[in-house]
Amino acid sequence: MLRAIRHGLVWASLSVVGAISLYCLYTWHGLNVENATIQQLLSGQDVAVEQVVAKPQIRLARACYLKQKKRYDEALATLSAIMAVGDSALQAKVRYNLGNIYLEQAVVSVENNDTSRAMPLVMLAKQAYRQALALDSQFWDAKYNLEVAMRLLPEMERLDLENEDPKQQKAELWTTVPGFPRGLP
Repeated sequence: MLRAIRHGLVWASLSVVGAISLYCLYTWHGLNVENATIQQLLSGQDVAVEQVVAKPQIRLARACYLKQKKRYDEALATLSAIMAVGDSALQAKVRYNLGNIYLEQAVVSVENNDTSRAMPLVMLAKQAYRQALALDSQFWDAKYNLEVAMRLLPEMERLDLENEDPKQQKAELWTTVPGFPRGLP
């Protein structure tokens, strides 16, 4: 009787260990597939949307890929879909990348002398950076980019669009920013 109980416990233990091993292998394989997808996006290759649907980290990587390709509307839609998903660190990264898209669009608008379009974009960028910092107060990249956005907006408000020629405005905008940040510490 005792031998039968021991024999049953050994087989039950082996079954549990086998099930745990299969689960770990399945999880490991899934992580490898996700990492390969993220690596593919970061190397500049697009992936099918079906691969991106599952994990917010992959969606974030795809949004960064879309931003690099200047496909801003798609990147904004991708980031908007994952704004409330994941832990606070992921949400901070999502808002930081959202701010980066807005800020990049604002800089392009300023360079094209379209300050009426750039001003709301800078405001949206500042809002996104502040949200990122509210989620992670030690997020140095968000602090830096918030400062860049804050230094850009007051200069844009000083411009008088009716009285100056566009080339003079552009030169004045970029050359009068005092102490423009040069890099992270």
